[in-house]
Amino acid sequence: MFTLAEKSLYVEAIDLWIDSMRSRERCYISHGHSDHAREHDVVVATPNTARICRARFAQKPQRPAVQFEEHEFNAPWNDGEHRLTLFPAGHVLGSSQMLIEGELGRFVYTGDFKLTHSLTAEPPEVKQCDVVLMECTYGGPQYAFPPRAEVAGEMIDFARKILEGDAVPVFFAYSLGKAQEAVAILGNAGFKLTVHGGIASMCDVYRACGVSLPPYDRYESHAFDRRSVVIWPPSRGSVRKALRGRLLYTAMLTGWTVDRATAYRYGADRGFALSDHADYPALLRYVELAQPKKVLLNHGRRDFVYRLREIGVHAEYLEEHEQLALF
Repeated sequence: MFTLAEKSLYVEAIDLWIDSMRSRERCYISHGHSDHAREHDVVVATPNTARICRARFAQKPQRPAVQFEEHEFNAPWNDGEHRLTLFPAGHVLGSSQMLIEGELGRFVYTGDFKLTHSLTAEPPEVKQCDVVLMECTYGGPQYAFPPRAEVAGEMIDFARKILEGDAVPVFFAYSLGKAQEAVAILGNAGFKLTVHGGIASMCDVYRACGVSLPPYDRYESHAFDRRSVVIWPPSRGSVRKALRGRLLYTAMLTGWTVDRATAYRYGADRGFALSDHADYPALLRYVELAQPKKVLLNHGRRDFVYRLREIGVHAEYLEEHEQLALF
């Protein structure tokens, strides 16, 4: 029996919470973003997600030490009468999906995922199942992202043009995942990089996990090189304060930039559709590959349910406190 309570999934058969926003005795964390990762008594996660969580939890006042139950990708283990497997989601480093198998079927929880390969996250996988509970952040047909190579090329052209104009190009990127991808894209293109301290700390974790990243400098006001490309968390005010007196041009990295008003909404001069999530075609492709008998949605656009039904997929939006008796 599965129950959606307080926007978190509870698996009664194995007494396990999934991506709970409240502290629990035992909880599976799919990846290290703060809207999925909280401190619990016991955290079930991949080794890389565990390392990211340790780094992030250490920044907060500590409650009793979190215990980590780590499982490698595609290394199944038994939990009572059920068999559990974590496999790559491709969202950020360490991000995973969970497969739960029992005598009544195979259930997959995707968490946040994408199907395109990136420079800094493990390649994603899809497993066939009977029921899949998936995110659908970009569940509208207007959200079809350009090829990542094209987006990367546009980012490089933007940075080069701004530097040639004797200004500072600033890319806004979330400190976990998007920022490391920007470091890889822009650093591999030969730019000198300066990154916010929080981004530098997470880049250090990526390197400790074995991810090869090009060189970067942690931002220090007294040592800032105005000929560098800056990567900063999405905060127009803080970067302008840090770099006051310098001419800046800013760009926001997010899939929402397919909406023309997005850059304006973030207070940026440009937007680039670099996303850690699956776009609309990839959501449909995932369902095609997984071949589930039923698709459940619990995060994203509700109208994606109807789009799936139009192509003959049995789909429902899992409501708060609704129960699913698969196991």
